[in-house]
This record gives sequence, structure tokens and C-alpha cells, in this order.
Amino acid sequence: MIAGPILTAAEMVAAEEAAMADGVSVGELMERAGKAVADIAWRMAGRSDTLILCGPGNNGGDGYVVARLLAERGCDVRVAALTDPKTDVAKEARERWKGPVEKIADAKGAPLVVDALFGTGLMRPLDGSLAKLLADHVNGARHSVAVDLPSGIETDSGALFSPVPEFTATAALGALKPAHLLQPSARYLGRVMPGEIGIPAESKLHALGRPKLAAPGPDDHKYSRGYVLVAGGAMAGAASLTADAAIRGGAGYVALAGPDHPEGPLALVYRLAADPRTLGDLLDDDRVDVAAIGPGLGLNGKAEARLDRVLDSGRRLVLDADALTLVAGRRADSLADLAHVPILTPHHGEFVRLFGDGEGSKVDRARAAAEAANAVIVYKGNDTVIAAPDGRAAIAPPAPAWLATAGTGDVLTGIAAARFAQNDDPFEAACEAVWLHGEAGRRAGAFLIADDLLDALPGALASCLQASPLLRHCEEP
Repeated sequence: MIAGPILTAAEMVAAEEAAMADGVSVGELMERAGKAVADIAWRMAGRSDTLILCGPGNNGGDGYVVARLLAERGCDVRVAALTDPKTDVAKEARERWKGPVEKIADAKGAPLVVDALFGTGLMRPLDGSLAKLLADHVNGARHSVAVDLPSGIETDSGALFSPVPEFTATAALGALKPAHLLQPSARYLGRVMPGEIGIPAESKLHALGRPKLAAPGPDDHKYSRGYVLVAGGAMAGAASLTADAAIRGGAGYVALAGPDHPEGPLALVYRLAADPRTLGDLLDDDRVDVAAIGPGLGLNGKAEARLDRVLDSGRRLVLDADALTLVAGRRADSLADLAHVPILTPHHGEFVRLFGDGEGSKVDRARAAAEAANAVIVYKGNDTVIAAPDGRAAIAPPAPAWLATAGTGDVLTGIAAARFAQNDDPFEAACEAVWLHGEAGRRAGAFLIADDLLDALPGALASCLQASPLLRHCEEP
């Protein structure tokens, strides 16, 4: 999956208009787009018999360019059009294609199918017969490529206007769009591949990429690497997972403050904190950088008192699970006056309890929640969205489905606390944590359990380290 800026349909139009203002013609942009798709199709399928389905707009115009360029490379190319081109630049592209154009209803299948019917900006469903025809061709092909987006997808939300078949690859022209990463659309795209067309793309929304992390330096010690305090509660195992993830996620010192001594790694320091006053004594330690609370906390009066003590501590905070449920009963905007912007990590049910269903895309809802709560929101799922109160947002690459098992969210909370202890920017810390969590899931593999993520975390972190003299000293000859 590629990283970088993500543009909405309107932002993509504005970027193209800015390029044209600088002297790039619409025709040149279409040539670049067609070449990008043709290159992807060629790398994927080589000299294959090809069927290109063209719509009436500029997406169809891109298809005619693809047809011409693949034919020049020796492919047997057929074009099937929905109607005649409607835009001037698409008409020009059609005229430069010297081969025949079939009626789409009469087209026979091919090993390689290119969907150039409708791309970015579509605002309505496909006709039922057209949606079926597209599905039949894509499902019957060995390879299939969508031009920018499969036809039938809403660009900004990833919603499906009509049924969409599963493609082998999708060419993201110019920049990623929200639908390339958001569900339900992302599952149908196959491999999303960049289609460079030479226009600048800037946005406050980005696709999450591998973070760059620094190794400890010669002057670092356990407290300079971050002190995380995990406040446990009724379920000792959940809080232990969080604490374990914090120490394996890079924090130099982690204390687990709970009523009992749960099982866990020897690197953890366990503290008895049966009541909020004892917890308060631990939180008063000026060396504590971040407090994490929620996993295994419980929902009774004692849990509320422990949460209150953490909220009043003045520490940087990561809130998850039961802490979010308790906060939801008090209104999410009760967090707005905390000493530091906290990180909240709700799954969908917790998000709705906190903020309601909201309107717009998942990105829109996460941004609105971040502003309302003055918090960084990690809106979890296969398409996790991270949003900050200042409007910055990121979408994570699709997470391994095997992460849908108990305890993995507790691990994410611990990683987020560790990163927040080392990175003063809660948005950047949350982005680092989400990427590392997903990478640990990929490394752990099929049928993982939460504990497996802990073993995979060091490798995930090591893959992000920037080169340093200290690391070279540790390398084998």
C-alpha cells in the first residue's frame, strides 16, 4: 500500500485546475493518466488480450489512451463503450484510438479487463444491467484494473452506490482518494498502485506510512525513554497486556498499578493501588510521562474513582475500553479541559456511545469528534482513522483481519502510551502506534492471539529505526 496525501474528489479537481493554471493541458493530464494505467496493466499482464470498458466522461477518455498505448505494445485490444464521449478531451482521445469500438452490451470477455467507465466523482449507482455486465467481465478475467476507482464507488466515503466486483489492481491517479483505504470499498480494489500524473497533491489527510523512529542515544536512560503508568482494575489480564505492550513498544519504564499482581514480564514494575489515593501517590511522581487507563478497568464506583484520579493527574493520557464507556456517560466534551490533549482509542461501538452516529465519511466523523473532545481520536477498525483537533487526519492501511480477537485493542493502548511517552505530539504518537500495531499483526500472522503481538513488536519497531552510529556498533561483523 502506498503512503502520501489523500485527496477528496473536490481536492483532486482543484489540484488538476492548479496544474492547468501552470500550463498543463487537460489532454496532457489524460495522456499521463492513460500511460500510468497502461504501465500498470503491462507489468501485471504483459501482452494479453485486453477489453477496455469506456464511459462517456474523462475516465472513459483515459480508457481510450490506455487502449492506444497497449495496442502499440502489441496487445490485442478491444474497446467497448457505454456511449459516445461527451467531453472534448475524451472525444480527442477517442479519435486517436484507431481501432473499433463495440457496444458494451455486445462485448466478449478477455483475460485482461480495464474498467474506465466511471471513476472519481461518481454520485449515483450504476444501472443494474451495467453493474452486472461489469461484474461478469471482471469476474471472468484473469487480471482486472480499475482506472482510479472501480465504477460504483463514492470517492470520499468509500460507500458502494451499486455492487462492485473484486479487482486485481486499482490505479490511484495523481493521489490516493479516501475510498482507496476506507471500507467497504477498500476490500474490492485489489492492489492499489500509484499512477503518477505530475500534479502536486497537498492535504491534511494522509495515508499512514512506516514511521521513522530514533534509537536510544548514549545519554538515554530508562526515564528519558518514557515512563508509562498503566492503571488497572477489575480484569487484571487486560491491563497486563497494555503494560506489556508499553514496555515492548519502546517505553523505558512501565509500572502497572492495580489491585492485584497479574502475570506478566519481569521487566514490568507492579504497584498495588487498591484505591484512588494509592493510585494518586503513583501519579504524583513527576517522572511519569503518560498514564493509560481503560483496559480491564471495570464500570463500578471504584472504577469511576480511579478514572477521576487519572483525569485529574495533569499527565498525558491514553483512554480506551471501560474508560471510554465511563466518559460517554459524562459527555465526551468533559475531556476538553484536560491539561494535555489525550489519545482516545474507540472501536465503532464506543465511538457511537461517545459521539453518536455523526454525518459524513469515517474521516469526517473522526475529525468532528476530535474537535468536540479536544482529543486525538483513533477510530479503530480495518480502516482505522486517526484525527487531531487541528484537522490533521490519517487513514491506516487495511489491518490484518486476524486482529479481530480479544485483547488486541489493549495492546494498541499500550503501544500508544509508549509512543506518547516519547513523542510530545499525540497525533504523531497515535499514528506511530497504529502503524506498529498493524505491522505486528502482519508479522504475527494467521490465527494470532493478542500475546503474539507482544512478541512481534520488537521486529516491527526495529523496521522503523533510522540508521545511527549506536546501531552500527551492535551489528555483527
